[in-house]
Amino acid sequence: MIFKGWVAAALVAAAGMGGGFAHAQEVSVSAKDLKALLERVEAAEARIQELESQRAPTLPQSINGTPSTARAVAPAGAQFREASAVDEDPVFKRLENLENKWVDLDATVSNAITEDSSGTSMQIEGRIHLDYWAFPDSDAGTNVFEGSGTPFVPQNPQDRFTTRRMRLGFSGDIKDNMLYVAQLEFAAVDNPEFRDLYIGFKDLPVLQTLLIGNQKRPYGFDHLNSSRYNVFLERPFVIESFNEDARRIGVASYGLSDDQAWNWRFGVYNMEKAHPDGEYVGDHYQLEVAGRLANTAWYDECTDGRSYIHWAVSGTIAHPDGTGGPTNANESRFRSRPEARTTQRWINTGRIAGANTYELLGLEGVVNLGPTQVVGEWQNIWLQRSTGADVNLWGGYLYWSYYLTGEHIPWSRKSGTIGRVKPFQNFFLVNNCDDCVESGWGAWNVGVRYSYADFNDEDIMGGIGESVTFALNWHWNANAKLQLNYIIGRIENRDADIPALTTGDYETVGARFNVDF
Repeated sequence: MIFKGWVAAALVAAAGMGGGFAHAQEVSVSAKDLKALLERVEAAEARIQELESQRAPTLPQSINGTPSTARAVAPAGAQFREASAVDEDPVFKRLENLENKWVDLDATVSNAITEDSSGTSMQIEGRIHLDYWAFPDSDAGTNVFEGSGTPFVPQNPQDRFTTRRMRLGFSGDIKDNMLYVAQLEFAAVDNPEFRDLYIGFKDLPVLQTLLIGNQKRPYGFDHLNSSRYNVFLERPFVIESFNEDARRIGVASYGLSDDQAWNWRFGVYNMEKAHPDGEYVGDHYQLEVAGRLANTAWYDECTDGRSYIHWAVSGTIAHPDGTGGPTNANESRFRSRPEARTTQRWINTGRIAGANTYELLGLEGVVNLGPTQVVGEWQNIWLQRSTGADVNLWGGYLYWSYYLTGEHIPWSRKSGTIGRVKPFQNFFLVNNCDDCVESGWGAWNVGVRYSYADFNDEDIMGGIGESVTFALNWHWNANAKLQLNYIIGRIENRDADIPALTTGDYETVGARFNVDF
């Protein structure tokens, strides 16, 4: 024990490296040294009192056979004042008892908040995304895209302040190798929904991690990234259309190779979004088998991942209900807003009648060199119908991102996704004691993205979308940032769910105050 070793060394040194001793009075120990030793004991006993008082309300069990409630401890200094000589053995015993209790209490008190006696833990996380969107330029075609009703009424896209996301989540472990996640969305305050909602098992043979419940389908790099970390406010046309809202009820396995170069996820999912009402009702099931295989081809260990290269292939084989059942709709519909927040989806195939099966293939790549990142992704759907010709829909995007202040976008080899940016210096602005202003400027990032989607084939006219988005991101700290987007876009030849074949041009400005914890 560290205390015992310190005392022994002090006593031996004081004895001039002499022989054995039984009592401190047999050794030439100065009163000053002895008083310092006993004051240290007194401090340790005071700490024990503090730990026991913290532990008592939540952890009634005992440690080392002693009650966990706080107990009175005689001050060591008082004993020094009452005694002119102190025995070695009682001091050692007293110190050893303190050491044992200190170690145990420190461990149990630190775990008391997140872990109970059954081995179950809980962590809380959340995010708040507050948005402003404006449409400084839009034409008659976009009014048609935004219109609705019977009879149909065109609608000019309206500027808006909105709560894009307001989420609160709970996650943790369950003894021995289980886990759980529950994430609730409160952005629509009168109609809260869940997002991630699953239980699972980890450290399994072969399957490694197995999750059961509402979780992201494993295709679309931009969707697999967290909305907390993405460079742009909204996801590209093709990613949002082919994997709308991403999460579905399913059973999926997640794995990682020993060298962390490869990661994969695959599973079986129901195609209908369950989070609006919490269930799927129907005999068809509308199942799909989906998976993603990802490779971190290069990861610069010397710089802790400031540079890396990634590629992945993903896909699905899906079996929608092309006729639609009595209680559930045909899930072969692909639609997206104009990479901004609008009331209607401006690209929309409608529900493709007679859709029997479809296959999706996705390819993605990331090259990151310090503050510079380039990302590209392409996806294609081949859809077979029981009546009518087969349909081919496709799209992709390419973006460039650069940190003016030198930071980089971290990489998770476990999931094959980007991570949280940590500024070299947080943003702050304060007065110091000399009435001068001190400041830090945070991290500054710029980016540009080109996005394209072609959802017109045969008699399906969902529209052809094309846009360029310019981004400016100001990270105040690792958990808060301001994001600005300026979008120039065009959607051509769309007629699904609207009166006639229509083309529209638009310009959009978006801003987001982004905080997560």
